[in-house]
Amino acid sequence: MVKVKSLSKKILKYTAIFEPAEEGGYIARVPAIPGCITEGDSFEETSKNIKDAVIGCLDVLKEEDQEIPQEKPETVITKISITNPIYRFKNGFV
Repeated sequence: MVKVKSLSKKILKYTAIFEPAEEGGYIARVPAIPGCITEGDSFEETSKNIKDAVIGCLDVLKEEDQEIPQEKPETVITKISITNPIYRFKNGFV
């Protein structure tokens, strides 16, 4: 059985990724907590929902004596640019 590590931090911070949902609203997930995902009709609602989801996930982990995940400080989130495959193949680039 894995014991819950003692966290000295009273406030935990996690990166949440918000993406527009096909049917409208947003989907949000927290990569540091596998399975922590939610949705909402607006950004504000989704923001509230993802906080509730994180709390729920962490409560379950604590109840099951599992380790509380902490986001690694060296995690980097950025956008990258690549050539669209349509143009690469169209112009003979692979």
